[in-house]
Amino acid sequence: MTTATEVMTRGVRTMTPSDTVALAAQAMDELNVGVIPVCDGERLLGMVTDRDIVVRGVAQGLDGKSTPLSSVMSTGVRTVREGDNVEDILSKMAGSQIRRLPVIDDDNRLVGIVSLGDLAAKDPGDEAEVGQSLATISSPAAPDRGGQSQARGATGGGAASAKPARNSGKKG
Repeated sequence: MTTATEVMTRGVRTMTPSDTVALAAQAMDELNVGVIPVCDGERLLGMVTDRDIVVRGVAQGLDGKSTPLSSVMSTGVRTVREGDNVEDILSKMAGSQIRRLPVIDDDNRLVGIVSLGDLAAKDPGDEAEVGQSLATISSPAAPDRGGQSQARGATGGGAASAKPARNSGKKG
């Protein structure tokens, strides 16, 4: 039985709740990741994703250079323990429609993150289960029609009248 400890990514970069949204975005760019744990010391308080930054920050008109992560981060984060087995991790991911989970130890300290990519690369015996979990996680969600957005525009995607972008060969 493969456990979180065997497949997780260790040495995960973290940020504090008082760090700014702009710093988190810069760290995500530098690390080529879409999520960063937000911690108070070693204790996990939440996670901030690129989506959190856009939906809770940019879309609300917040200033990224002064807005603290505590204003946009997700709290109540689902976690797994070091000794949890891969099947349970995949089940939790599928049930919550998430692709990565923070790994905590018995003292509730962050020790790593396990992602679908980790599971696929480091536990090849579970390829079918990883594939099934990805299919479940990737099921489209219903749009929020709460009416808060000022965004307008026609729905699209594959309309016959859409013109393909042209590449003139010029850079700029």
